[in-house]
Amino acid sequence: MPIQSRYSNEEFEAVMQDVFVALEQNQSNRDLSIMVLGNVLANIFNNQVNKDKRQDMVEQFCNALKKSTSA
Repeated sequence: MPIQSRYSNEEFEAVMQDVFVALEQNQSNRDLSIMVLGNVLANIFNNQVNKDKRQDMVEQFCNALKKSTSA
C-alpha cells in the first residue's frame, strides 16, 4: 500500500530544489553535503520532535533512508 503524504508533490519538489540549489551554490561536495544535511536533520529532531518520540522517529527515518538507498 503506497504511503500517502500530507504534502503535494509541488510543495515537496520546491523545497527539495531549494536545498539542491543551496548546496550547488556553495559548491558542496558529497561529504560536505552529507555533513550539512545530517546536522540539519539532527537540529530538526532535537528542536521539533518531543524527546519521548524522538528515538522512534529517528529509527523510522533511518529505516526509510536505508530502504530508499538499497538497490
